[in-house]
Amino acid sequence: MRIDLNSDLGESFGPWPMGQDAALMESITSANIACGFHAGDPTVMRQTLELAKDRAVAVGAHPGFPDLVGFGRREMKASPAEVEDFVLYQISALAGMAATQWVSLQHVKAHGALYNMACKDRALADAIARATAAFDKGLILFGLPNSELLRAGEAAGLRVAAEVFADRAYERDGSLVSRSKPGSVIHDRQAVVDRAVRMVKQKEVVTIDGATITLQADTICLHGDTPGAADLARAVRRGLEDAGIQIAALKG
Repeated sequence: MRIDLNSDLGESFGPWPMGQDAALMESITSANIACGFHAGDPTVMRQTLELAKDRAVAVGAHPGFPDLVGFGRREMKASPAEVEDFVLYQISALAGMAATQWVSLQHVKAHGALYNMACKDRALADAIARATAAFDKGLILFGLPNSELLRAGEAAGLRVAAEVFADRAYERDGSLVSRSKPGSVIHDRQAVVDRAVRMVKQKEVVTIDGATITLQADTICLHGDTPGAADLARAVRRGLEDAGIQIAALKG
């Protein structure tokens, strides 16, 4: 039994630092690197790629809406064609920088509002899948279990990875509880560790209203922009390993 641990990194911008990227790299196996639209900038992209290479962490593009002010967490009205183009643009930008360091991308994971919308909206999901496949059909597309995003990826001939969130609350339909609602983010470290182990071993999670739902888990996201992110990542990794679960990148 094995699982990938991923985190959204490279989200600093100019003089404004965000996250604990260097410390998180010690625990994760895959890094989702911001591509300058919702966060990040060219210098931060390059530095994050170098850090991942040094730590032997797999890298992927983390494209989002063009919304630096809202950190890509606000829904925007964009046509599928527009989404396809700006996702392809962001993948290409990161891949170009990665190529200068002889690093290849492993995956694509949409960010924030774009991710959540595409998990339910097949037209947006198809746009992201088309952009990913147009660049490289060998890339893995991340999405919530049983989501339109994964179905679109499969239809486009991509390998897909079901992503779960140990530190986020779930609705009964398998979607994430909106960050605008109380209890959407789980801060209790042991609770997060226990949820991660249960997601992998029992393939289930308890929802915000107490129901138990089943889900497939190929990769677990550990958010890098929450306080104490590095300590939480270490605790989750230790808990998974203590439970006999191997931690490895998806292409590892």
